[in-house]
Amino acid sequence: MMSLVDWDDLRFFLAIARSGSFSVAARALRVTQSTVGRRLASLEAAIGARLLYRTNEGYVPTTAGEAILSHVERVESETLALVRAVQGYDSRLEGNVRVAAPDFIASRLLVTAFSALSLRHPKISIDLIDPHHTPGFSAKDCDVSIRPGRFEQPDLIVRSLGQLSFGLYASQDYVDQQGEPNFATACDGHRLILGRDAMASPVDPVWLHDMTGRATVALKATSFETLLGAVASGYGIGALPRFVAESPTCPKLVRLRGCTLVPQVELWLGVHRETRGSARVRQVIDAVARAIAARERLLNPPELELVPSVAEAPPAALFRQSA
Repeated sequence: MMSLVDWDDLRFFLAIARSGSFSVAARALRVTQSTVGRRLASLEAAIGARLLYRTNEGYVPTTAGEAILSHVERVESETLALVRAVQGYDSRLEGNVRVAAPDFIASRLLVTAFSALSLRHPKISIDLIDPHHTPGFSAKDCDVSIRPGRFEQPDLIVRSLGQLSFGLYASQDYVDQQGEPNFATACDGHRLILGRDAMASPVDPVWLHDMTGRATVALKATSFETLLGAVASGYGIGALPRFVAESPTCPKLVRLRGCTLVPQVELWLGVHRETRGSARVRQVIDAVARAIAARERLLNPPELELVPSVAEAPPAALFRQSA
C-alpha cells in the first residue's frame, strides 16, 4: 500500500527530472548530492515504484515517473501561485529579492544601484542570479528578470529599460598581426569570438552573420567576461557593448571600421504580476530603472566617425567624435 507522500520530496524528483543530473539538481536546491539521492529514495519508497533511471545522457523518468510528472508540475505551479499571491500584499521593506541579469549588466550597472538601495533600505537583500539558470523565468527561479530582448511569457508585467549600442572590436595586437577585417567578404581569414547565447552576446545573429559569416569561430564563451577577455587578449574579433568596450577601465580595444551599424539591443525588465505589488520588489525595480536611465548617454554614446585610414593615423586616433 502506498505510504503518505512527503510533498517536499516531489521538488527533488522534479529537479532531477528536469536537469537529468543529481549534481545540477543539488546546486539548484542548494543541498548535497547525497540529500538529493536520499529524498528521491524516500519518494520512491512512499509511492512504491521507481521514478527515474540512469542513461548515458543522464537520469530520465520511468513509466511511473512520466505518469506523475505533469501532476507534480501542477502542484509546483499552484504552490508558487499561492506564494506569489501572498507576496503581492507584502508591504514590508525587507526580505530577499532575486534578480536575474546578464553579468555585464549586473556588474557594471546594477551593483552600484543596489548598493545605494541598501543604504536606504538595509533590510532588503539582493540575490543576483545567473540568467542561464532561469531560461523560462518562472517564480521558482527569480522575482525580477532583466534581459536583452522582449519576454515571451504572457503572464508577466514588462518594462522597457532602454537600448544598448554595440560594436565589433579587436585588440590592437590582433589588428597589427592580422590586419583589419574586410566586412565585404564577411571577415574571411579572421577569427571570431562568440557568446554561447544571448545572455553573453545579445547582438542580432543575422547582422553578425552578414558581417562575419566567413570568419573562423575560434571560441564560444559561456559568459560575457570570458568573451571580453578573449577579445582583449588578441584571440579574435567580438561584438561588445560600447559602454564596456570604450570604458577607461577596459583594456584598450579597437572598434573596427567598415561594418554597417550594429542594430541596437533592447533591454527589458520583467516581473511576475502577483509580486509586482511587493514593496521590496517595487524598490528594486525603481532602483534598476533609475540606474539605467541615468546612464542613457553612456549606454548609447554618439556615433563615432571612423578615421579613413589606420595607416594615416596612430591607434589613439582611430576614432573621433562626429559633429
